[in-house]
Amino acid sequence: MLIIRGVNVFPSEIERALLAIPELTPHYQLVVERSGHLDELTVQVEGTVDPAAVRKRLHEVLGLTAQVEIAEPGTIPRSEGKALRVLDRRGA
Repeated sequence: MLIIRGVNVFPSEIERALLAIPELTPHYQLVVERSGHLDELTVQVEGTVDPAAVRKRLHEVLGLTAQVEIAEPGTIPRSEGKALRVLDRRGA
């Protein structure tokens, strides 16, 4: 579980929301960073869809606004075994 701006965010909720969008591949990555005193969530996805549509869907599911970056298929890092889905860059 991640806490972003006081909202409990489960990566599995994000995954379900993304998989419901047929124009997206099942590959994604969540990047959490701190900007000043606020945490920011960026969702990187692969596919051919308007980022605004993905942002809207995530807001409906999470109650939180996230940045969305659309990448070309095959560009989000994959790893053998368990995928590295969350990059928490907030530091300690």
